[in-house]
Amino acid sequence: MRITVVKEFTFDAAHNLPNHPGKCKHIHGHTYRLQVGVRGSVAPETGMVADFGILKDIVKMHVVDKLDHTFLNDSLDLFYLPNGAPTAENMVVWIVKVLNAFILEEWEGLVKLHFLRLYETPTSYAEWRGW
Repeated sequence: MRITVVKEFTFDAAHNLPNHPGKCKHIHGHTYRLQVGVRGSVAPETGMVADFGILKDIVKMHVVDKLDHTFLNDSLDLFYLPNGAPTAENMVVWIVKVLNAFILEEWEGLVKLHFLRLYETPTSYAEWRGW
């Protein structure tokens, strides 16, 4: 049986969407809420799918610490975006790419990234789901 475990993070960042027809074309900030879920079988030795502390360290080091208190438009080299828009959707694509490699390495393929949800506001989010 596969189980998904989820860890939640918050970070603050600012951005603007120059090609947006509405108010988001102006510089503004968000307190982002990021939920990261990994999926696997419960290990008989530990009773866990993945150690929350290890998952926290991976996400904090490779995502949160890079984005927290930044102007996302200045960090576009992180995102490798052809359209240069630090939208929630494009951020999710980048975060999935970044985390996949580190999670597979840490748990040797036994645990995989399964779920990612990034709230831009308390009621608006972009989400990715894997296998």
